[in-house]
Amino acid sequence: MKKIELKYGCNPNQKPASVYMEDGSELPFEVLNGKPGYINLLDALNGWQLVSEIKEATGKATAASFKHVSPSSAAVGRVMSDKLKKACFVDDIAGLDESPIATAYARARGTDRMSSFGDFISLSDTCDETCANLIKREVSDGVIAPDFTDAALEVLKQKKNGNYLILKVNEKFRAPEVETKQVFGVTFEQKHNDIKIDKSCLNDVVTEIKDIPEDAKDDLVIALITLKYTQSNSVAYAADGQTIGVGAGQQSRVHCTRLAGSKADNWHLRQSEKVLDLPFKEGIKRPNKDNFIDRYIAMEDTPEARGDFDWKELFSEKPEVFTVEEKRQILDESTGVSVASDAFFPFSDNIDRAHESGVSYIAQPGGSTRDDLVIDSCNKYGIAMAFTGFRLFHH
Repeated sequence: MKKIELKYGCNPNQKPASVYMEDGSELPFEVLNGKPGYINLLDALNGWQLVSEIKEATGKATAASFKHVSPSSAAVGRVMSDKLKKACFVDDIAGLDESPIATAYARARGTDRMSSFGDFISLSDTCDETCANLIKREVSDGVIAPDFTDAALEVLKQKKNGNYLILKVNEKFRAPEVETKQVFGVTFEQKHNDIKIDKSCLNDVVTEIKDIPEDAKDDLVIALITLKYTQSNSVAYAADGQTIGVGAGQQSRVHCTRLAGSKADNWHLRQSEKVLDLPFKEGIKRPNKDNFIDRYIAMEDTPEARGDFDWKELFSEKPEVFTVEEKRQILDESTGVSVASDAFFPFSDNIDRAHESGVSYIAQPGGSTRDDLVIDSCNKYGIAMAFTGFRLFHH
């Protein structure tokens, strides 16, 4: 297909809207089901580039959960621990361990479930029935993948009363070298950002600690590629083959670091026994559980928190208070986390905040006039930091 008429642009009043190739060629994707929206396609095309690049860099099936042109998370397909499965609400998915692409999406969706509500899904590999069954039960706008099994299509076409958006991408398509866009009638032109990110980008380690283990290098590469398709400013924390906290679109870099760090902390705390053992009543829906879990983790240990909050609708008995001391102990035991930044850290306060979330490895461009202070801060905390030498702004 050469042109698709869309429902509307970014907002319902922005009509007409369409997508097409300026040279008149076929679009690099096919609509298998549903009707795409403007923002759907922005998420889909950014997400596809992200997962295909991580797949190329790591050799592993990759999935991303996108919302409003930034990823909530990206992950590769690794077998999940029982705790992580339960925290991500996928401990009942049959055949999950045998499907790398389903495991990748389970991780990506489960990282920041509040932000992923109503996401657009990008998959690097063929969507199989196991992955489709996982997608079917989540609130989601659509999915893009290089292919779908017949069984997966049958499952997905039942979603949203038969209107779920399913896109099949042409995985051989490559973006042209020069890209353009218009703002206020003005045309902008630039070279497509085709910078290749892999482990070789991490060779310039500038701290006293030089050793970055292979698993941490994978995490840093995943975080860097995630940032390449995240609205700037942006910072990403990663662990165990997935981004566990993304701070996107903040004007101040330390605010990115704090936002992403709080999401990374939430990921660790969701896997605690205190959260996994919350006595939810049978039949409580996952979004309602997500909402309370985030409140529960953020709840301060105060007389008000210990009081009679309205728990009877959700729980069979009143949950125990999750104390500040208990949460801090869990986070203090969480180490080996990686963090990447799309531009240099201008102040060492970013390193201070990253340290609070168990960060042991950092990748950032370098080039600040205060690099020496940032390096000193890493040395103080025993963090290994690599300068990549490139910026990853995305707008």
